[in-house]
Amino acid sequence: MKHFPGTPGTLTALVLRLSQCTFAVGSIAAMGTTSSFYGITAFCYLIASMGLQVVWSFVLALLDAYALVRKKVLHNSLLVSLFVVGDWVTATLSLAAASASAGIAVLYFNDAGSCKFGQECQRYQISVALASLSWIAILVSSLIMLWLLAAR
Repeated sequence: MKHFPGTPGTLTALVLRLSQCTFAVGSIAAMGTTSSFYGITAFCYLIASMGLQVVWSFVLALLDAYALVRKKVLHNSLLVSLFVVGDWVTATLSLAAASASAGIAVLYFNDAGSCKFGQECQRYQISVALASLSWIAILVSSLIMLWLLAAR
């Protein structure tokens, strides 16, 4: 398999995984600090999706850190296939959650004229923005994994 930036066990992969995890944690924190997110299904879905993203990204970040310390590149075909499937599943779930939550946030903040929830609307928007950034990072990782698998 070819060796290029973003492959498992490289510093770029570790940075991508940590950024996914950080943005997802930020999204959960912004949404979790509101008092009424639990009444809206899309926001609950965002919390669940970002929770899965945190777990997946953190485990792979640990694996990348371990590979960096041991100076090994993780190019096992079975392992890369698992990364491809996991990345694409979490990317799809993250995009769906961010899009659904963005739709609700736009409805509350723009289309309804003014948000009845006050400062919570800003937290909703911040949460959606961080979830979108997390999705962009997972998209980059998933494309790299797919490219790595195809380059075998």
